[in-house]
Amino acid sequence: MSSLPLFDRREGPAEAPYWSVSELTALVKETLEGDFADIGLRGEVSNLARPRSGHVYFSLKDDGAQVRAVLWRSEARRLVFDLDDGLAVRARGDLTVYEPRGEYQLVVRQIEPEGIGPLELAFRQIVARLEAEGLFDPSRKRPLPKVPRRIVVVSSPTGAAVRDFAQIVGRRWPAVEILIAPTRVQGQGAAEEVAAAIELANQVADADLIVVARGGGSLEDLWAFNEEVVARAIYRSRLPVVSAIGHEGDVTIADLVADRRALTPSEAGELCVPDAREVRALLDSFRDRLARALAARAEFGRQSLDDLDRRAQRAIARDLERRRFRVGRLAAQLDALSPLAVLARGYSVTLADDGATVVRDASTCRPGDLIETRLAAGRLVSRVVAAEADGPAVQ
Repeated sequence: MSSLPLFDRREGPAEAPYWSVSELTALVKETLEGDFADIGLRGEVSNLARPRSGHVYFSLKDDGAQVRAVLWRSEARRLVFDLDDGLAVRARGDLTVYEPRGEYQLVVRQIEPEGIGPLELAFRQIVARLEAEGLFDPSRKRPLPKVPRRIVVVSSPTGAAVRDFAQIVGRRWPAVEILIAPTRVQGQGAAEEVAAAIELANQVADADLIVVARGGGSLEDLWAFNEEVVARAIYRSRLPVVSAIGHEGDVTIADLVADRRALTPSEAGELCVPDAREVRALLDSFRDRLARALAARAEFGRQSLDDLDRRAQRAIARDLERRRFRVGRLAAQLDALSPLAVLARGYSVTLADDGATVVRDASTCRPGDLIETRLAAGRLVSRVVAAEADGPAVQ
């Protein structure tokens, strides 16, 4: 639209024209969009709104003024960090006029936080959110299996991370089986693939450990392992997860959620399996200690048996001595009571002809009965001629 003349040189000053609102707005739009294309602004985000359309509406303000801004859905979806009220940003875009309201606004093509990189800010925002939900809580981290039978590695099958890990594991514990859950580890959509590979690894029969691995790189290269979808997949895993992302100085959100962090894929190999040589040396040491313990136990047993034998011999000797003494005493008592002892003093014992009944009363014998008389030495067999009791003689 061309501007209208304010003076007619032939007739003197001309009356100022009357424009329609649309004409004025169109003129302002043409001027602004022509003179203020591709401008950069610094300011603080305020009045942030996210309608269901996916577009993001907000204002950029400083201490003295503010300007409306819009980030169309296609651009908003590419943001790695969250826009929040109060965030200081640098925005670049085109100034345009929204004619239905006669307002000008900045159509943002690029926006980043002031004083910090967008990925660093996104990292901090995600860490704060997940930490508040308890995903990093040390109490939920599980121990790794002592001797895993099958390990699933989530990584690029052609990357150096897999080769380094497999080489270390193969040298330390050849009996373990290593399976690869292939996935991209960098670029658009890589995070979703990594999360899907983790879920697939949890379905592998007899698997007891998952290793998420990637070689080193820049923050941008490693960004897939800082996205929430990967963090939540690790958190939901039924199997313990070892994170081996990048180099020693690289810390990702996957490292913070995992049950164990390895500084490199090679260190992950050392963490996941024991060293067969160390185990063999330990078993040899146990065998030697057991042999020494058994030998010492046997020697101690032999000494104990010898000691018991000596104690038994002494006890038997003491018991025999006590028994001899008792037997001697009883023998003396028996001797004192024995008829033979009486016989030795000149007495004799007379038995009836049955050889067992002691004749104590002469009236029990009849003339002609056989009787036996036992002396201290020998015996006499006699026939009764007459038997005299205390009363009259029996004929």
